[in-house]
Parts: sequence; C-alpha cells; structure tokens
Amino acid sequence: MRPAGRKRRMRVSLPDLPAVRGSLTRDRPLADLTWLRVGGPADALFQPADEADLAAFLAALPAAVPVFPIGVGSNLIVRDGGIRGVVVRLGRGFSAIAIDGGRVTAGAAALDSRVAQAAAGAGRDLTFLRTIPGTIGGAVRMNAGCYGTYVADRLVSVRALTRDGAPVEIAAADLGLGYRTSRLPEGAVIVAASFEAPPGAPDELARRMDEALARRDASQPVRDRSAGSTFRNPAGFSSTGRGDHGQELMAWRLIDAAGMRGARRGGAMMSDKHANFLLNAGGASAADLEALGEDVRKRVFQTAGLWLEWEIMRVGEPAAQEG
Repeated sequence: MRPAGRKRRMRVSLPDLPAVRGSLTRDRPLADLTWLRVGGPADALFQPADEADLAAFLAALPAAVPVFPIGVGSNLIVRDGGIRGVVVRLGRGFSAIAIDGGRVTAGAAALDSRVAQAAAGAGRDLTFLRTIPGTIGGAVRMNAGCYGTYVADRLVSVRALTRDGAPVEIAAADLGLGYRTSRLPEGAVIVAASFEAPPGAPDELARRMDEALARRDASQPVRDRSAGSTFRNPAGFSSTGRGDHGQELMAWRLIDAAGMRGARRGGAMMSDKHANFLLNAGGASAADLEALGEDVRKRVFQTAGLWLEWEIMRVGEPAAQEG
C-alpha cells in the first residue's frame, strides 16, 4: 500500500514499446549520464543503433509518449523524480565527422572538442568548439558559443528526425538561433549538423586551441562536477559582456557581488574558483542544486535588482514528497 501523504509519481504508460536494434531500457536511472551525477530514472531510455533504427522507433511510438533527447548531460540537471516518457541518447552510430573543403558535417553525438580538433587537422577553423563541453546536438540546440563565436556564426543546416520519424533538413536561418536558444520543432531529434569553417593553418589553429584550454583551466573548475555556466549573462551583455558605458556586467560578477561565491546548500556549492559554476561538491541531490541556484537568483535580485536566467537546463519531476 502506498504510504499516506506520499505524492504519487505520475508515469507515462509504456506497455508496448516498438522493437529496436539498439538498446531500450525501462525505468533507467539517469544520474550516471549527467555531469552533475544527479537525477531519477527515465520511464525508458533508448539508445538507437543508427538513424534508421531511431526513425522506425519514432514512427511506431504512440504520439502521446513524450520524447526527450540528451547528449552527454553536460548542461543538464535531471530532477530527482526522473523524466516521464522516452529519453533518447545517441551513441557511436551518430558520431561520424566528415570534412569536404570548408564544409564540416558532424553527427549529433560527436563531441564538440573532437569536431574542433578534426577540423583543425584539415586546416578548417571551428576552434570555438574546443572548450565547449558536450556534443554537437546539444551545441546546436543551445546555440553554444565561446570567446565571441557561436554555433549560429558557423552553422549551415541540421539534419533531424521529426517526432513521427520523418527526416528533415533545416537551414540554420530557420532555427531561430539566439543566445543559448533555438526553435527546433517539438519532439525533433537532431542527428547531424553541417558547418562552414573558414581556412586556417593547422599548427596555428592547434596553438589557439591550446591557449583557449589553458585559459579555461585557469579560470574554471574543470575538475569538479559541474554543468558549465549556471546562469546566462544579463540580456544585452551576452557577446562582449559590456554595457553602454563599458562596465562589465557578467553573471559571475553579480553573484560575487551578492556574496554567493562558495555558497552551499546540502551537497551543492557555488564554486570558489568561478562564481557562476554550480557544483555537486559531494552527495548533492538535484533538489539541492536547483534550490541553491534559486538562492543565488534571489540574492542577486536583492543586491542588483536583476533576475538571472538559468543557462543549465532543468528537466523532469521532483522526487515524491512526504506530507
């Protein structure tokens, strides 16, 4: 019998899932698939063998069942109650990288860093991807960027499967790419992306990537469990970080000024090294992480009159509560 007062965790009914050639696991915990190592289970986790496997699965899956694609979970908090529906995680069958002149096409599961390195080796400049954690699919979805260059600056088109499994080619101009946002069709799964990469000398491109890595390692807590930058820079300051009078207005500066560098809640902590990095400092739950983030937002509003917007995606349901 269900204990009195416990809120029932609502599930999507998945009695008959389509047959697949890849891996399909029901009630699969997701914590080990995210960089923050938190999160409850998905009703089902599907890891397709290839694009045809994914297309057939989506076509046969009842339309009422939600589909949520994830990459390597580098910019994600999965709440402790997990995700209802089917989580799709692409693997090796979606990680190929092809280079034809200035056109670089990468599978959605290819790591951003690998794409940057492969392009540089061929004398093509996608160096901005080198320090971005995660995969190409996630980079496109979030219009990821670094040091002034964004996916939108280089992206030509994406290949995706719609929720009913149909393949579509979407031009970059039709994706509505903005600061850490895009307008992909609901339920669509990116399977590949094509970029136009300007030429460059391989040795020079490698040197620039090494310098970017050194700069990142010196300023960010890369050895801790984080999900990258926690909050977006305030609107109007995303590209240069400067306001109308040249004054820097970055999220980390606002957090620092609010006295929240190093703040803790349970096992969650705002990094001492970079104030805009939310860490699992040991044993944190998703609830700890999200609550600390909200503490930071409230404190910044109190001190600066600005509400910071989350950059980390927070998905799923909270854990069942007593009461």
